[in-house]
Amino acid sequence: MGYRVVVVGATGNVGREMLNILAERQFPVDEIAVLASRRSLGTEVSFGDKTLKTQDLDTFDFTGWDMALFAVGSAATKDYAPKAAAAGCVVIDNSSLYRYDPEIPLIVPECNPQAIHDYKNKNIIANPNCSTAQMVVALKPLHDRAKIKRVVVSTYQSVSGAGKEGMDELWDQTKAVYNPINEVAPKKFQKQIAFNVIPHIDVFMEDGSTKEEWKMVVETKKIVDPSIKVTATCVRVPVFVGHSESVNIEFEEFLDEDEARDILREAPGVMVIDKREAGGYVTPVECVGDFATFISRIRQDSTVENGLNLWCVADNLRKGAALNAVQIAELLGREVLKKG
Repeated sequence: MGYRVVVVGATGNVGREMLNILAERQFPVDEIAVLASRRSLGTEVSFGDKTLKTQDLDTFDFTGWDMALFAVGSAATKDYAPKAAAAGCVVIDNSSLYRYDPEIPLIVPECNPQAIHDYKNKNIIANPNCSTAQMVVALKPLHDRAKIKRVVVSTYQSVSGAGKEGMDELWDQTKAVYNPINEVAPKKFQKQIAFNVIPHIDVFMEDGSTKEEWKMVVETKKIVDPSIKVTATCVRVPVFVGHSESVNIEFEEFLDEDEARDILREAPGVMVIDKREAGGYVTPVECVGDFATFISRIRQDSTVENGLNLWCVADNLRKGAALNAVQIAELLGREVLKKG
């Protein structure tokens, strides 16, 4: 006996990836419905060896369905997630709408699986921001050993984090560099993204940080430990898929780089590739399509008393979004619903 699963926003990058991962991981599905807005109605999407036609989100009845994976923006989520939850269908939401609600659990299964039981508060579970998800998978096992005081992170985030429009803009601008007659002005991004980097993701806050940076701070505290101090600089780079992060960690006690490497090798969801030689590290191109969060360049930071540096890379459409949502669904099934 399996689950009746709904994927909302099935025609987008993340929705399609959710369907791929549900099939790849052989999630116990008895029945699946794929929903989209009216303009995408009838669009066909793949689920394993099946082809499914999207149904209308506006008129869909969530009654009797076990869980719904939402991959739409906050505005649509605000309208439809409460309806699904009220109908008894557990919502796993990929938008930012519910992440900061104290009554709604924000979950990365490798870090805080015990929070799954709090879904009962509102029948909704939040999926974290893509840049936060991969970082906390690395931070949590180290925090359990030596307690983290402070994290300084600089991100190198791919354009797929801005959806299909972001990917198209990088592609079109890159071609235009070689054919200047067809100049492509920035639309999705604030400045040219081809052959450039942009230190601006989401909107600016009053203190000068961007909302993407704020998200990393608040979400790390909610998932790992509210006492951790985090400062972030988030940068968009001309990479199609895969977010990278340079992470500097300060601990309350000394943690040797070799022990840190061993801890991370044993940590769930982490793959350590760390050879001190040319090519002995992972880059975004190599992580695409993989489930793991890759850690490289682990080394002592001699400028603080108990410091480490590391390099963290993951497929943002997977661990940063779709994979984490499916892992939450698996955790919900295993720990609570127990049907599959």
